[in-house]
Amino acid sequence: MPYRFEYDSANRILRGVLEGNITDEALREFYRVAGEYAALKDSLGSVMDMSSITSLDVSPQTIRELASLPPAIADPARPRCIIAASAQVFGLARMFELQGQATRPNLHVVRTQKEAWAILGVSKPKFEAIQIKR
Repeated sequence: MPYRFEYDSANRILRGVLEGNITDEALREFYRVAGEYAALKDSLGSVMDMSSITSLDVSPQTIRELASLPPAIADPARPRCIIAASAQVFGLARMFELQGQATRPNLHVVRTQKEAWAILGVSKPKFEAIQIKR
């Protein structure tokens, strides 16, 4: 699995971290599983951390498909950030942001964790690993 989920219970922030080589299939699975985690936790905000991706083999069509799906966190008022450090990841994240802006008006694509924490109004989040029991 090229991803993991963590939760900061004090600030009620859900974070999904993608690592290594990410393909269309891996990103689709991440999005599906993110919805399951979002349903478990009543998060006030969320972060998709893509800063540890080493290779991104995802098509623009997949980005458009995912952006057309209902958001993983249903409440559009809740802030969500995508941390995208590299130019390629940032470009695809911005495409997702623009394609899904009608259902995700409070989505922000940023380059660093510091920017994400500022948007979410936290200074030092403390994440712990979480896993859905299946």
